[in-house]
Amino acid sequence: MDTLKEDKPNAVTFVGRVYQFFGGKNSGTISSSSRDVSPEKVTVSSADKISEEQIVDADSDIPYDELLKCIIPKLEGVDMPAGLPGGILVDQSYSTAPVDLNSLLFSPSSRFWQSLADIQGTTGFQAGPWRLENGGETLKRVVLYTKAATKLVKAVSATEEQTYLKADGTNFAVLLSVSIPDVPFGSYFRTEILFCIMPGPHLPSEEQSSRLVISWRMNFLQSTMMKSMIENGARQGLKDSYSQFVDLLSQNRKPVDLKETAISKEQILASLQTERESDWKLASRFFGNFTVISTLVAMLYILIHIILANPSTIQGLEFPGIDLPDSIGEIVVCGVLVLQGQLFLNVVGRYLQALKQRGSDHGVKAQGDGWLLTVALIEGSSLAAVDSTGYSDPYVVFSCNGKTKTSSIKFQTLDPQWNEVFEFDAMDDPPSMMNVDVFDFDGPFDEATSLGHAEINFVKSNLADLVDVRIPLQGNLAQTCQSKLLLRVFLNNTRGNDIVMEYITKMEKEVGKKIVVRSPQTNSTFQKLFGLPPEEFLINDFTCHLKRRMPTQGRIFLSPRIIGFHTNLFGHKTNFFFLWEDIDDIQVVPPSLATMGSPSLLIILRKGRGTDAKHGAKAVDPDGRLRFHFQSFVSFNVANRTIMALWKARALSPEQKMQLLEESGARNLNNEESGSFLGLEDAKMSDVFSSAIDLNSNSLMELFNGGPLEKSVMEKLGCVDYSLSPWETVRADVYQRQIHYKFDKNLSRYGGEVTSTQQKSPLPDKKGWLIEEVMALQGVLLGDYFNLHFRYQIEDLSPKLRACNVIVSLGIAWLKSTSHQKRITKNVISNSSLRLTDMFTRVENELLQAK
Repeated sequence: MDTLKEDKPNAVTFVGRVYQFFGGKNSGTISSSSRDVSPEKVTVSSADKISEEQIVDADSDIPYDELLKCIIPKLEGVDMPAGLPGGILVDQSYSTAPVDLNSLLFSPSSRFWQSLADIQGTTGFQAGPWRLENGGETLKRVVLYTKAATKLVKAVSATEEQTYLKADGTNFAVLLSVSIPDVPFGSYFRTEILFCIMPGPHLPSEEQSSRLVISWRMNFLQSTMMKSMIENGARQGLKDSYSQFVDLLSQNRKPVDLKETAISKEQILASLQTERESDWKLASRFFGNFTVISTLVAMLYILIHIILANPSTIQGLEFPGIDLPDSIGEIVVCGVLVLQGQLFLNVVGRYLQALKQRGSDHGVKAQGDGWLLTVALIEGSSLAAVDSTGYSDPYVVFSCNGKTKTSSIKFQTLDPQWNEVFEFDAMDDPPSMMNVDVFDFDGPFDEATSLGHAEINFVKSNLADLVDVRIPLQGNLAQTCQSKLLLRVFLNNTRGNDIVMEYITKMEKEVGKKIVVRSPQTNSTFQKLFGLPPEEFLINDFTCHLKRRMPTQGRIFLSPRIIGFHTNLFGHKTNFFFLWEDIDDIQVVPPSLATMGSPSLLIILRKGRGTDAKHGAKAVDPDGRLRFHFQSFVSFNVANRTIMALWKARALSPEQKMQLLEESGARNLNNEESGSFLGLEDAKMSDVFSSAIDLNSNSLMELFNGGPLEKSVMEKLGCVDYSLSPWETVRADVYQRQIHYKFDKNLSRYGGEVTSTQQKSPLPDKKGWLIEEVMALQGVLLGDYFNLHFRYQIEDLSPKLRACNVIVSLGIAWLKSTSHQKRITKNVISNSSLRLTDMFTRVENELLQAK
């Protein structure tokens, strides 16, 4: 594909000068790290040039291996630095031990950098010896070289300081600080490149592997208006330089093939075994805390006091058998003892629940063929404590393509061990990302306490890196405690190449035009251009202009998971992509003189999404959303239809809940003999709301007639997308309808949906109404274990009072057995009572104000 090939620069610009310097150089090379290096850790030379004499010192005669052994005790306790903010240049795994890869790249005896310098035309390459500085706390060396002259840039000397930030025998981090004072504004900045070497994925051959991550940034020593231009030039030059670095490294060390790690999936998952925790260990976690110990100490103290104390005489209002407190201090002590006793009983109750929950496995085998996502949840570490006992009851929710999987609940622990495997049903479209949320369990309707969250992006992640990954959790509590989850994630295509043809065929029907299948070479070039995983394939590409301050001609590329743009004009590249799921809206802008009479597309991303593509956005709207403007398509209609079809394919929900409600063959929940819902007698009903309202029954029934009042009140209560069917006659004086809505975060932090069937009939004396409801919950934690049954009895009081009495009863019909019944029942009754009170108060106020 010609459009994917890079054009040679043909104009002299400042960006081109910086690009030319970095583009053919090796030592600007980078580092491999997935964490950030703080500015405090970065050492910058105070001099612009360092002579050869300064390189040699007393440490030059000490072997490199001995120096490394000396520095390991100083650096092994240091955390691996995070990736530098400029971006990732290299992220690749190799079939070699981390120690061997570190030696290849940084040992004085290695010829790797000299070979790369020969390839890139760098002359005068001199790597000084490693030496200990700062009293043996730092291991550093200096590298000198001269870049060959080009048409745009004269021969320029550079000085590079290499410093070890981390070394423990298996993990290494080396920071490169490059100074090029002879280029324009060269004294204003240093180019910093971070190499991170760490253990790689498991290999079936049991060989060791290592992962190399190289990231970069520009460290500006002085402010300058040329900052953005310097960064852009350096970015493109470094990317080209390190593509040569990767090619040379691949000749010296074998890269890890993703297929080699994929075959070990079954072996890895088979090794997961849930270890049953002993009763003593479980009891020690629950009862080995300050609350329990202090309660036992207080009880023992009181018991000894009772034994030693003499019987007191009866005084005041006391009588035999009752000994009242004699001072304010005794009253305070009694109150503290009562509170301590209550906390102790709560711990005992949670311990009994934990005994029943041990070793449960919530994994369900996937069904169908396609993209199969498997997640092994191993363990969590350093989770935040939110209970009064100093522990939490964590569980994890995985969300992908509208589907969720929920782990079991681990009680009273901050370092839970799950060892559970979850499989998502096979998907026709490859998933773009998976959300991971960790919550503390307190009840199915209580506002959940988030213990942290994370996002796994399959487009930006190498699948081999997800085989064994410890992800840090985001969020205030999680970041404070440095919480992490250990996961093993596998994404497999069970249909092979057939799934590509099926996807393209489906898109052809949506677009109405034949889509040409791209060759493997074209797909490989497309993947390399945007740094995509090998399972991503190109569907179509179109010539267009990206409108920013000035229109930039390039090509827009479309694949199942991303939409990307690339241009290379006069050596200045613009390259970015974002996910289809990131798109909030796509608008067709009418033709104008600026677009030469052709319509254009305005793509608006959701707030906070697509930050990596911010440099390609035309503007940011008042809501903080990035806006991308594409115009001057050669064939606008085909491009528009293709883009809209791909976007809708990713945005469509896999389930259409309302379709079930509109079907005439909906489940019939009524009993012909009693006129009541089938199974209502299975739920033990109890009153949860009772009140006299200053409205007659007919007025109050507006809450159930499907009008604006009902929708307004329910939406204010947190019922999103509230929809209902009209009342239909089932038989004489009995009417039935269906209701569907979603929970917002204020009503249920867990989200979820409700499908409800209501039946109404007049009371025997015709002085009111009886409404019965069966409510099914979807997407609510443990919601598939029960249904809710409501009975609303609205009866007129005396005609002179023009008021009615409302009694609402609630029952829970259990569909599955669970040890959480008491907790769920208490939580549901409490929340339902508050919600009903709020609902009828709003209705009464609005109807009275209307009068």
